Amino acid sequence: MNRPLVKFAAILTLTTGLTAPAAFAQDYPVKEIQGIIQWGAGGSTDTVMRTVTPHAEELLGGKVVMKNMTGGVGAIATKFVYAQKPDGYTLLMGAENPLLYKVMGLGDIDYSEFTPVNILARGVPILVANNDAPFNTFAEMVAYIQANPNEVKFGSTGPGGVPSVVTALLKSKTDLQVTDVPYDGDGPALTALQGGAVDVLPAVLGAAIEAIKGGRIKPIVLIDNAPTAALPDVPALGASNPEYAEYLPWGPFFGVFVKNGTPEDVVAKLVDAYAKGAESEDFIKLMGDRGYVIESLSGKPAQDFLSKWQSLTTWLIADAGLAKASPEEFGIPRP
Repeated sequence: MNRPLVKFAAILTLTTGLTAPAAFAQDYPVKEIQGIIQWGAGGSTDTVMRTVTPHAEELLGGKVVMKNMTGGVGAIATKFVYAQKPDGYTLLMGAENPLLYKVMGLGDIDYSEFTPVNILARGVPILVANNDAPFNTFAEMVAYIQANPNEVKFGSTGPGGVPSVVTALLKSKTDLQVTDVPYDGDGPALTALQGGAVDVLPAVLGAAIEAIKGGRIKPIVLIDNAPTAALPDVPALGASNPEYAEYLPWGPFFGVFVKNGTPEDVVAKLVDAYAKGAESEDFIKLMGDRGYVIESLSGKPAQDFLSKWQSLTTWLIADAGLAKASPEEFGIPRP
């Protein structure tokens, strides 16, 4: 190859390399996008993602093919997306669990390796009880437990699950000696509660609301600072017990993420699409009907939300003796 041709080829390679990312971002998406859902079909995460994503697709002008990839408390899906190119063609559709992986010994990859496209919504925890439980309010429950240590059975879904975190939160301010009974998910735990196998379950309102409205279980207190329109007659813990207010609001959440390094213009398109999707009528109705709180956070507000959630939750778990490693080992500050 002669010198002019070599020079031309070098210039062409250089300019192509410089302009390719800009052209890519401008044309995005040019093929199907994968949406990897951390949890199984029919669950809360799955329902949230399949409700909001069709609206995001309209704004993106492309197709998002959603796939459920379960296992490892969401770790299988998280690792899969992390292994893909940061090009915006693989989205991680997940819940809060990755923020606990490090302290729970489940892995070394969490949401710090990803850019939040949208923290869509937050679930509100609630204490629910078997209808025959000898108490109807939080104060009555505390008094009964303290008078009968280890007699009251609390349902659990294992260390790091919503019930264990809520129980740790309650125990951080109040002496509660209860017996934890583990179940494989909130569905079986709710069934056990209705059958009397356990007395109390810290649950997510969205999962428990139909059983509450159907009179199959009774609500004790909402784990939040204010009542919810979904169940306006149920008192909020932070309102009547201000010592808990510093922890609240708290709850599991749902978000869409891309791997760090994804081109900024591509992230911006996704952010805009999912923000608009979160404004859709059917998404708003779904969240309201299930007692979820719409957040729709991106950028710094989303990062701040994740940092606060991780700090509060990991330290609650650690102080309760449920963690395998201290948050301090990973530079997670105490709240």
